[in-house]
Amino acid sequence: MSATRLASLGAGFSNEALGSQAVFRAVLQALSHPGRCVAVEHDAQTPAVGHAASAAVLLALLDSDCTLWLSPRLAASEAGAWLRFHTGCTLVSDPATARFVWVAQGDALPALRSLNPGSDTYPDQSATCVVDVAQATVATVGAADTWHLTGPGIQGAAALQVDGLPADFDAQWFANHAVFPCGVDVLLGTAVHIVGLPRTTRITASREGALHTEEA
Repeated sequence: MSATRLASLGAGFSNEALGSQAVFRAVLQALSHPGRCVAVEHDAQTPAVGHAASAAVLLALLDSDCTLWLSPRLAASEAGAWLRFHTGCTLVSDPATARFVWVAQGDALPALRSLNPGSDTYPDQSATCVVDVAQATVATVGAADTWHLTGPGIQGAAALQVDGLPADFDAQWFANHAVFPCGVDVLLGTAVHIVGLPRTTRITASREGALHTEEA
């Protein structure tokens, strides 16, 4: 990478240790409480393409042992160079071989079944998929066009409205949830928040006030 290009890249966390720890705590909170919108506070100069919260999450989670796949809009931007420079991660061309996947808003989400689900022996080696969405907001349980979330970390049930995922995401998630302890974990990213969807979470879609699952 040329010195000129390096100079054009934004800075990472002003204090790498403290910045990474703060963002990592936000990720843990999001995955421990699925459906909760968690603020990601950081001072990194994130790339112009891709949501800032998602970029900060990957900046905190990636290291030189990690492989990362970027969706087309991100791959054509400085996002890959920024993350490689600050974390030492390796970019890969096949999402199936990546430990981390980052999908920009508007880019196609690779089928969850095509990503690395881990194994019964090493389920922790599955992929984590960070997906930029237009909106993710807490909603009222049972309201139309919402997700009804249940599972570990959720007291009773939670509801979430998401704008920016494929129409069949709930069906894909049903299949992903069914292979536990294998399966991928998903983080939904907006400009300033993340929402965790660990594989242990069950999603039931509520359409026009009626609950719908793939079992129905």
